[in-house]
Amino acid sequence: MKRNWLEVNKVVPILECIDMGQIAYEPMVRLQEQRHADVVADKVDDALFLLEHPDVITLGKNSSAEHVLTSKDDLEESGCELFQSTRGGDVTYHGPGQLVAYPIMRLREQEKDIRKFVFNLEEILIRTCADFNIHAQRVDGLRGIWVGHNKIAALGVRIARWTTMHGVALNVNTDLTKFSSIVPCGIAHRGVTSMEKILGRAPSMAEVKDVFVQHAGVILNRELVLSQDLQSCALHFEAVQV
Repeated sequence: MKRNWLEVNKVVPILECIDMGQIAYEPMVRLQEQRHADVVADKVDDALFLLEHPDVITLGKNSSAEHVLTSKDDLEESGCELFQSTRGGDVTYHGPGQLVAYPIMRLREQEKDIRKFVFNLEEILIRTCADFNIHAQRVDGLRGIWVGHNKIAALGVRIARWTTMHGVALNVNTDLTKFSSIVPCGIAHRGVTSMEKILGRAPSMAEVKDVFVQHAGVILNRELVLSQDLQSCALHFEAVQV
């Protein structure tokens, strides 16, 4: 019998959705790590961080140095950081105009299936694109979401103590020329695209975030709580800076 990975569970945990605006990669990693520890300790609810990063190239645990085509010095001179990440996957680029979403979720007993979790993240991206009349889909053997031969969204996660970190990046109106410094996700024979390129115009980031969050609540089976006050995050942010 085929498994229904989108089956709704009886208990619905809370997912606090927090819009961080634009934040650099390294402090956001530290904030994720703090939230991860707090979720594991059952001190706080699950969280979904929504944000954009300044220019940064990140290398996942499976990255090859050969997939970074520009020297570190040249990257830094252009204002682009290079960062070794703890997520899975290969090399990718983050920058303005790209919606990055980091779910920090404790997977419950019926959710302890890494393939299912990745499938669900992909499903959120596919449905978000569909709401903007973009037909995005999975490709067998490749991670992420694709429109034709071009990747529109990348995915890289880390799961420790059955609690998730890192997440997805959807190109909304990203400067696609920035991907020329890398072999995106180590896949040389395919390209990248964005919602703006496909539609001929860029939907607003606020609208994309709203659609993404609504699908995340349904697919991840969480009760959404939209955080309007970033005070608690600001306190964590100050703590990780010390």
